[in-house]
Amino acid sequence: MPSGRMDSLAAVLAAIRGSHGMTQPLISQQLELGRSVVAARIAELESAGLVARAGVGPSTGGRAPRQLRLRAEAGRVVGVDIGATGMEIGVADLSGRVLESVEEPVDIADGPEVIMARVEQLVDGLLAGAVEGRSVWGIGVGVPGPVEFATGLPVSPPIMPGWDGYPIRDRLSRRYDAPTWVDNDVNLLALGELRTNSTIGDAQDLLYVKIGTGIGAGLVSGGRLHRGTNGCAGDIGHIAVPEAENVICRCGNAGCLEAVAGGAALAREGRRLAESGGSRVLTEILAAKGTLTTADVTVAAGRGDAAARALLARAGRLVGTALATLVSFYNPALVVLGGGVVSAGDHVLAAIREAVYRRSLPLATRTLRIEPTSLGEAGLAGAVHLVLDELFTPRLLAQWLPFSTPAGHPDLPSAGERSAA
Repeated sequence: MPSGRMDSLAAVLAAIRGSHGMTQPLISQQLELGRSVVAARIAELESAGLVARAGVGPSTGGRAPRQLRLRAEAGRVVGVDIGATGMEIGVADLSGRVLESVEEPVDIADGPEVIMARVEQLVDGLLAGAVEGRSVWGIGVGVPGPVEFATGLPVSPPIMPGWDGYPIRDRLSRRYDAPTWVDNDVNLLALGELRTNSTIGDAQDLLYVKIGTGIGAGLVSGGRLHRGTNGCAGDIGHIAVPEAENVICRCGNAGCLEAVAGGAALAREGRRLAESGGSRVLTEILAAKGTLTTADVTVAAGRGDAAARALLARAGRLVGTALATLVSFYNPALVVLGGGVVSAGDHVLAAIREAVYRRSLPLATRTLRIEPTSLGEAGLAGAVHLVLDELFTPRLLAQWLPFSTPAGHPDLPSAGERSAA
């Protein structure tokens, strides 16, 4: 039960955000707060422009209660999801509903100056076409590498040359005069899955595993992202595996899972098969294109090529064996699989499932579900909800509520860290 004023205020706001048709009696019942306290908190939220009346709810005897809604139109949130080979940028309302978005290819190796300049161009274009008078309340950014969440700085990202220590948060917060948060892209995929995928049911402990150009995991515990002390929890792509002991990874170490089961590894091995004549289909593709990608390996497997199928199955087995350790250790209710390699279908998925169920403890897998994502890429949704989740915490709500908006307060993330210390 919330104790302090700001805790109860945030809890009332969360109840209204999380349900259509919420009423004051329902809030009192759910939060176990007195009617007068709830009434006072609702009045405060209405005064700040965050909550509005929305008709009346069903009567249980006596006067019908008034329904409440979040004023989602009061502000805008910008989401930026940068991957190794593509990015998606969008503008959303305060409910997390994406109003407009744009996607385009990108090469993360082009470096931060090139890519961030393009991000700003796209954001400017989206904001110019949005409804006038709606200020930017916050910006969420995902990048494909380790991020120190407290500072928003990438730290030695293996596939992001030139990005180490680059001030993404400071650059965007200054340009748009809005608080900005930066996180690893897989954390945002996990958050997007948690907040927007209705098929996951009541699973509050889950792993989101992305197998694409790189391999990473997002951990959700008790309905909240678990980032670890410095923000790098879930970086499973650099777990050591015996099959990779002689393979150099892009991180500089030898023997990483990503070096033998990630998208780059599949493309490399696919080319080797093509050049050695071990795969007729891949040889044909290489001859026609002059190069091979992970998608080409998937195409070859779909055309019945035994060598390509074996390559994908091996990658699935290696990932599944690593996941089995995490499943026994963490005991999640759900493992969600995403990324380009998973789109290869049953060749990878079946191998992952078989390895996890064979290698994990029986109790850890008794009710475990292992499923491919049904959302596609949920990174943009995760970037948006990263901002909303942070803005509406009690510690940050206390910082900006007196102004009725977090717009114009770019230092909120660091202020929140100080208040939490």
